[in-house]
Amino acid sequence: MNFLEGNMDLSGLFIIIGLIMFGPPILFAIIGTAVRKKSKTASKIFYILAVLYLIIGLGICGGALS
Repeated sequence: MNFLEGNMDLSGLFIIIGLIMFGPPILFAIIGTAVRKKSKTASKIFYILAVLYLIIGLGICGGALS
């Protein structure tokens, strides 16, 4: 019954959700800047993927948090 009382520490859960929301978009943006010298088209694709993942991640994870 102690699990139902809410005395658990949920800080790790918030860190994991934050990494899911912001980790891949930051990674895609870093890859986009690294690829920019070789191919501008591929760089734009990575930037678009980063923005899309950020919008979807904030929508889904933000909805789960509220």
